[in-house]
Amino acid sequence: MLVADPTGAAAWRRFREELAAADRPGRARLLSVRADRLRANDIRMINRAGLGHVGGDMSVLDILTTLVFGVLAIDPERPDLPDRDRLVLSKGHSAGALYATLAAAGFFAEAELDTFAQPLSALNGHPNRVKVPGVETNTGPLGHGLPVAVGMAVAGVLAGSARRVFVVLGDGELQEGSNWEAAMTAGHRKLGNLTAIVDRNRLQQGARTEDTVTLEPLADKWAAFGWNVIELDGHDHLALYEALGTRYPLPTCVIARTVKGKGISFMEDRVEWHHKVPSGEQVATALHELEEQQV
Repeated sequence: MLVADPTGAAAWRRFREELAAADRPGRARLLSVRADRLRANDIRMINRAGLGHVGGDMSVLDILTTLVFGVLAIDPERPDLPDRDRLVLSKGHSAGALYATLAAAGFFAEAELDTFAQPLSALNGHPNRVKVPGVETNTGPLGHGLPVAVGMAVAGVLAGSARRVFVVLGDGELQEGSNWEAAMTAGHRKLGNLTAIVDRNRLQQGARTEDTVTLEPLADKWAAFGWNVIELDGHDHLALYEALGTRYPLPTCVIARTVKGKGISFMEDRVEWHHKVPSGEQVATALHELEEQQV
């Protein structure tokens, strides 16, 4: 099991304090710059490893940044606090995005990112809860994260805890039936402590979601199961911060409209970047574009 990095955790706390004190434009700026820095770290990590799911990492990083750096009631130096909020990354193939985020928050040292996907590394291609602090459950087989998150939410209710449970889903994995069994249960139990965020980039491995199995009208489907539904721009940090930071009486599904490969011109909305490793030249181009966006 990796251990916390006190320096990183202290920087995370300072960021949270600065974010809380900022006005709305300042808040958006802070989260945007942080997310693009994490994109750069993620691309470097995937380039070193020679594998990863870079397109989906880029689409989900604004969501993960907003949760970990802005919303979740957590402590990187005490990752097992009983009343901590829970974050489940159901789309576990985007483990690289989660690792980059957790490392930047001080759950473990950023130097560990150099070991991603190497033999005996704790940072596997899919997240492992017994190896990486901040990982709440092993994910990778698609469609498993929401059922686990529903169980966590039920446990929180039974324990009388104020903790919340957030689960990030890929849109392609909503073609798995176990999600809808879990959604039905959450709606029946009115689990107001549960929030599902759909990374709606409209692409999955090999094709567009709507060419594979039609998901629309997606909002109507969640609403039919008794969920509160919010649709927003998944790269709008203020919209994410305000929607995810609010408690609702019903389970809530945030459908976050995103772009696969977000922030990198040659990757954006391109299906081949689901599971493709950029060349050295492409890495340099991507890092330059991300740096330009931070100015």
